[in-house]
Amino acid sequence: MSTIRNRTTLLTATTTALLALALTACGPDGSGTKSSGPETGGTAQDASATASAANTGSTTGTTGGSSTSKSSTGSGSKSASGSKSGSGSGTTTGAGGGNATSDSYAYKHPCSGGQVSVNVTTRDGASSQRVIAVRNNGASSCGLSYYPRVYLDQASAQGGKNVKPLIPSGLGGAPAYPVYAGQTAYAVIDVDPSGATTGTVSGIDELNVLADGDHMPNADTHNFPLGSGALVLKPKLGLYRSTIADAVSSMKAADTQS
Repeated sequence: MSTIRNRTTLLTATTTALLALALTACGPDGSGTKSSGPETGGTAQDASATASAANTGSTTGTTGGSSTSKSSTGSGSKSASGSKSGSGSGTTTGAGGGNATSDSYAYKHPCSGGQVSVNVTTRDGASSQRVIAVRNNGASSCGLSYYPRVYLDQASAQGGKNVKPLIPSGLGGAPAYPVYAGQTAYAVIDVDPSGATTGTVSGIDELNVLADGDHMPNADTHNFPLGSGALVLKPKLGLYRSTIADAVSSMKAADTQS
């Protein structure tokens, strides 16, 4: 009887111990520790992802900002360079002859009386011929009419005689005769091309020249003495030319009353 009681006691103790062991083994699952583990793991993963995203965003932002800034700086430099280049180009054009020293500029800018000087001399070896020289004293080219407005008169008569020369016919082409800065245009008039000594107009002793009859006012007319004893009969006037020889050739072709 004592033996049975001892066995029962031992069995009970063993059962109790096994039960306690089983509860101990199940305790961690029931405590939620494992459940908490995955949540903790998830939180770490999320934190890692957040940090990664933050790092990526920061890096992207920095790179983008730097690139934008550099691009902006580069663009600004190019713009400044382009502006400088444009300015240089404009200066070159103006100074190099694209406009102010070109024929096209002269066509649009008639010579003014204050821009030119007018001089008249007797041509060597031809006492009846006068060389009219119109010099451009300005800094830009300018345009003259095809020929100067010229008439011969008696100084004391104040316009009473007013003899006009013949000019070449068939005029046309460019709108003006261009004269570059510092250059001279020549026109030649022969006051007695036939060399006649009789039938000439008496009392003529003055040559009046308006460099550009199309644009200059009469107040810009210059008066030059012909000298006493000058013979005037059916005078001829040529067109403006760059040389005296060419101006003489033009004068000889005059056939129309001016």
